[in-house]
Amino acid sequence: MADPTADLSLSDVTSGEPGRPGRPGDPGVPGGTAVSRTVSGAPDDRGTGGLTHVREDGSAHMVDVTGKNETSRTAVATGRVRTRPDVLDMVFADDSEGLPKGDALPVARVAGIMGAKKTPEIIPLCHPLPLGKITVDFRREDAATHGADAVRIRASVKTRGVTGVEMEALTAVTTAALTVYDMIKAVDRHGVIDDVRVLAKSGGKSGSWDVRDAPADGWGDGSVSGPTDGPVSGPVSGPHGEGA
Repeated sequence: MADPTADLSLSDVTSGEPGRPGRPGDPGVPGGTAVSRTVSGAPDDRGTGGLTHVREDGSAHMVDVTGKNETSRTAVATGRVRTRPDVLDMVFADDSEGLPKGDALPVARVAGIMGAKKTPEIIPLCHPLPLGKITVDFRREDAATHGADAVRIRASVKTRGVTGVEMEALTAVTTAALTVYDMIKAVDRHGVIDDVRVLAKSGGKSGSWDVRDAPADGWGDGSVSGPTDGPVSGPVSGPHGEGA
């Protein structure tokens, strides 16, 4: 079975001359030749059909969901903020001692929940949905165990509606991650936000889907079940710092 999270491999668009920008006649430049695009992995594992938000004339539009049935839907997303171990000590301390802005995780949790609610105001073509439950959780990850010192964020969003909540889960994670960065930037301006992705979704016409290559620990295994309340401390990959 193909790996659904295999890396996308896109051919580079270059002029063929180092330091020179592309010009008409170069690959990928208007008036030039077509750009070759290759994707490793099975396309049907990543989605089916064309771009639903684009009409035949190429213009964007909001998808018509009025004829779809309401079903219970859930989506889970994850992301992380890489930082130094001493900063993590401050973040996960009971009183966030040392962080000028105070308790980082409670603020980030509320921000993530608010972000999920505001998704259709941030992402232009998302449908407003009545969100039934939003959870945002955190855990500490260390380099010895996972390859990087980081705050891992996990968001789960539930609704009963006519379209999925993957974007709401992603917005919850990214808003929480941005808030964590805002809370720690006074002590680590080089913090890195990365590994933001959907882990799982359930409900709707396409049924359930999960990322099959993620760690089976409830935080990256793609299962809709897992920790849902309160911060979880405990021991993701890649070095922390610029250029990582």
